Amino acid sequence: MHAARPFRFVALTVVLMGCYTLQPVGGSVPAPGTRVAFDVNDAGRVALGGTMGPEIAQIEGRLIDADTGAFLIAVSTVRLLRGGEQVWSGEQVRVKTEFLGPAYERRFSRGRSVALGAGVLGTFAGFLITRALIGAGSEEPRMPGDTAQARIVRP
Repeated sequence: MHAARPFRFVALTVVLMGCYTLQPVGGSVPAPGTRVAFDVNDAGRVALGGTMGPEIAQIEGRLIDADTGAFLIAVSTVRLLRGGEQVWSGEQVRVKTEFLGPAYERRFSRGRSVALGAGVLGTFAGFLITRALIGAGSEEPRMPGDTAQARIVRP
């Protein structure tokens, strides 16, 4: 009965962690507060190169405000053209819409989360079984006549 507690803890951790993917927004402007990503076009790389770096491929963060000409984004990640990422800590950047390509919204991925959960739980269960932490182990083999009185204690 007590062996189930670690499994519940690991399962809860995996569910809270979850997996997210970026899905295309599809024409509408995301609502403020939404986690979004925008591809940056060539004009945007030139215009933002001095403040964000010249090789920006994508900006991800929380959308603070959107108007007809620009988005205010609390940037969390900048993805680079040649791979790699720069982690930001929510600095707010106003980016003109003419510098951006398609928009993406960060959404929970049930399939990936289930796969991650199954992998983590399987690994955890394997660890417990191989370590005999759930009572599946056995005692030391005893020799016939092996009792507390017959044992010799050697220094």
